[in-house]
Amino acid sequence: MDIAGQVAIVTGAASGLGRATAQALAAAGAVVALIDLDEAMVTDAARAMGGHGFVFDVADAAAAEAAMPRIEALGPLRLLVNCAGVAPAGKIVGRDGPMDLAVFERVVRVNLIGTFNLMRLAAAVMAKQTPNAEGERGVIVNTASIAAFEGQIGQAAYAAAKGGVASLTLPAAREFASLGIRVVAIAPGLFGTPMLLSMPEKVQESLAASVPFPSRFGRPEEYAALVLHILANPMLNGSILRLDGALRMAPR
Repeated sequence: MDIAGQVAIVTGAASGLGRATAQALAAAGAVVALIDLDEAMVTDAARAMGGHGFVFDVADAAAAEAAMPRIEALGPLRLLVNCAGVAPAGKIVGRDGPMDLAVFERVVRVNLIGTFNLMRLAAAVMAKQTPNAEGERGVIVNTASIAAFEGQIGQAAYAAAKGGVASLTLPAAREFASLGIRVVAIAPGLFGTPMLLSMPEKVQESLAASVPFPSRFGRPEEYAALVLHILANPMLNGSILRLDGALRMAPR
């Protein structure tokens, strides 16, 4: 699908994977709608790439529904990339007792419900677009994680939420097939996002060394490059693509 002149939504677009993806799409000629909770950062990102910033919680149904007409006004919506997410660590039963249920609920709410919320709304708009020569009306790319398959101790909430994102891929792709909308998930490994890069240097070095090849953190631009390839390759549908340098995570 040619994204030039078409609208692309990117959530979590103020930093990390989301910002790199928004930048790559803008460079490809897309009209980018950047969504994030950090108003200052998303405004700065949108200004830097000529995009349009939107500030709301991706899991807030009313806020997302209110934003969609403004996004539709930008032009034909063809792409949604869900990058918004949180990843707090915590054991199910730790030294202080059972995990606070609110922590688990927040992780699932942002990572899974937020992804579904934007997907349902974007797909409804994409279904109204004129199909291209391949019969495509739109593409949805969701961000899972290798933690969906090899969640570590302390990642129960995150792994459960990302497992939900992964499991959502095939049924959504099957449902949207008649509409000409593809759904693909990317499952990144260790990427150089603000969360990882804020860790002590020795911890970063140890984590990077655990990646078989290349033995480093993935670069957000490499995630963005895969999004562009998914757009260009119409046979990619209903799949979860690992982007991890052959990393398989240990229990801890």
